[in-house]
Amino acid sequence: RWYLDVVLRAELADYTPGLKGCMTIRPYGYAIWERIQLLLDARLKATGHVNAYFPLFIPESLLMKEAEHVEGFAPEVAWVTHGGKEKLEERLAIRPTSEVIIGTMYAKWLQSWRDLPILINQWANVVRWEKVTRPFLRTTEFLWQEGHTVHETEAEAEEETRKILGVYKEFVETELAMPVIDG
Repeated sequence: RWYLDVVLRAELADYTPGLKGCMTIRPYGYAIWERIQLLLDARLKATGHVNAYFPLFIPESLLMKEAEHVEGFAPEVAWVTHGGKEKLEERLAIRPTSEVIIGTMYAKWLQSWRDLPILINQWANVVRWEKVTRPFLRTTEFLWQEGHTVHETEAEAEEETRKILGVYKEFVETELAMPVIDG
């Protein structure tokens, strides 16, 4: 309860009527997000990453490809079935994550090892149908940062992963003043 009291009284966010798990981020709360985005984005760009944006809508056939790769995959998503008054030929999931669409685009763009590494970051929103929600911790829609990279070797991928985990740790400890136990 204390956490919710702080979020509401500090005017960081407010509940949105009629939408379970959705919040309106108020100006002070959004200013904090903008500052986080600015500071973290600079750190990511310093490592060679570039920003891109991928679609909000994911065709059902692409999303179901994740089921082939993730044991126990269960799409807890919002579905779009109509565009205006027209029923869509294929349902569209509203972005629960971007792995499948990013992987699909990388497969299209990647022609040879000369195209590597690919170091892309995305700032976006995500929608996940959550059973229990709390503002900023677990909401139905939330702001998000996700990096997706492709490398020539497993060793390069491992090195990149450890480097970015170090960036996150330094950022959270330095800018957000929160201790991190990495592992």
